[in-house]
Amino acid sequence: MLKGIPEILSPDLLKVLAEMGHGDRIVISDGNFPSASMGKNGVVIRCDGHGVPELLDAILQLFPLDTFVEKPVTLMKVVPGQEVATPIWDTYEEIIAKYDPRGKKAIDFVERFDFYAEAKKAFAVVATGERALYACMILQKGVIKS
Repeated sequence: MLKGIPEILSPDLLKVLAEMGHGDRIVISDGNFPSASMGKNGVVIRCDGHGVPELLDAILQLFPLDTFVEKPVTLMKVVPGQEVATPIWDTYEEIIAKYDPRGKKAIDFVERFDFYAEAKKAFAVVATGERALYACMILQKGVIKS
């Protein structure tokens, strides 16, 4: 056991977060996301039983968001024609604002298939049991400043 590390972060996830370098990206997926097929070129970490918000909060305690890009957080846009509420996005904005002064300005929204294309290039995919729709995100790692 370690002090100061959020308990929700498994040893496998901690290892991946430490191995990632500046500009590397990680997907935190909801339960409907095709994690195994999207993450076949990277690492897939199972976090079943956990939701995206609690993992996001724990990860951002250790993981700096990239300041060399305007929007280091990417969310998937709702598919046109679908009437889907996305209250989880408000939760994400609150969590991100705790750790990054840009708050919601750090978030970009991309079309579904563009999101999938970017997810396939990610360093890792964290597969959660999140049940909210459109709850997937991609985080781009920044640098720790001394």
